[in-house]
Amino acid sequence: MDPTFSSDIEAVRDLVIRFMQTEVVPVMDDYEKRAEFPRELVAKAGAAGLYGAVFPESVGGSNMGYLAAAVIQEEMGRLDVRFAACNNQQGSTCPSCIYLGGTAEQVERYVPNLLAGKTIGMMSLTEPGGGSDPEGNMKTFAKRDGDVYRISGQKMWASMANQTDVGVLLAKTDRNAGAKGVTAFIVKPKQFPGWNAQPVPMLGLSKSMRTNVLFLDDFVVPVEDRLGEEGEGFKIVMRALQPGRVTIAAKALGVARACFEEAVRYANEREMRGQPIGRYQMIQSDIAEMACAIEASRALVYKVAQIMDMGGPSNRMAAIAKYHASQTAKMCADKATQIFGGYGLAEEYRISWLRAYADLFFTGEGTANVQKMVIAEDALGYKVADRHHGKTGLREIRQKEAV
Repeated sequence: MDPTFSSDIEAVRDLVIRFMQTEVVPVMDDYEKRAEFPRELVAKAGAAGLYGAVFPESVGGSNMGYLAAAVIQEEMGRLDVRFAACNNQQGSTCPSCIYLGGTAEQVERYVPNLLAGKTIGMMSLTEPGGGSDPEGNMKTFAKRDGDVYRISGQKMWASMANQTDVGVLLAKTDRNAGAKGVTAFIVKPKQFPGWNAQPVPMLGLSKSMRTNVLFLDDFVVPVEDRLGEEGEGFKIVMRALQPGRVTIAAKALGVARACFEEAVRYANEREMRGQPIGRYQMIQSDIAEMACAIEASRALVYKVAQIMDMGGPSNRMAAIAKYHASQTAKMCADKATQIFGGYGLAEEYRISWLRAYADLFFTGEGTANVQKMVIAEDALGYKVADRHHGKTGLREIRQKEAV
């Protein structure tokens, strides 16, 4: 228990731990063996309130804020990060885009069901030719055809695109306008033709929660499902994505803690020359380094979440927290694998796939190098990281609704 946290936050932590230990951990390996998407577990998580911490009660959220969201992500990442793979799509980027950019009717129609886990969400921005510069290299194009748009192109790393009921997708409506030519659309793949999501085989990652390459061939989107006006898509998505760095950092913290716990357990169980390997100084050095890095990452993640809850400028601190936590997860996974020896590469041991997720968080939601660029350019005075402070919107809207 963190003595600086309210009893409400600790109650949230206890809720997540109970949910994961009773509903997810006992069955997740079976879903992985069958490569089956755990739709019923997502619905249970939604019913338990695990996706709506930063959303107001009017749309099915709990309005508890970013610290609660960080704690949820941390514990889900610690106990089974494979199931947590859909969290950012289900409880952050997809509903946030609709909530921030949609009409009242769109918000009412889609957001509550996403937060409740009744519909599966996704958000697709990245393309094969554009990762850290998605708007500059976007080729996917939406052509207006009467009362519908017809979208053609290709998306990459489209997580949950093979399962989604409702998603948000970015496409150019003006090829010559750069970021101002990008428009956001609410997409419903099960209702309209032209959507072909192909899961990408990923080393060590979940076989039940898949990322995809997405092919769009005259995929139909009614005009009424456009988010905002033409050309506003990139602005909407950036407002929704910024908090994602914090939730990814929290998940990375959870993975680091899981690696640490596995390493400690194994170091006490495995014996060499008549004593546990944890008695050897080299193992103790690794354990100590892991413990120190985890506490530092925990402080950074909680700090930026609290800053966001107070409405303070958070882009710089979010970049620092995301970079540090992902570094910590990667370091802890590497050291835990070394402690396990050859067993650390065996699929039957949890550490084998924890290491894969540590690598993923190092690049997901903004690569480590992008985070360093944000931090350094701010420090050098080249570009203020928090120059758009006040434009993220979600917290301010929640506060207005509470008045």
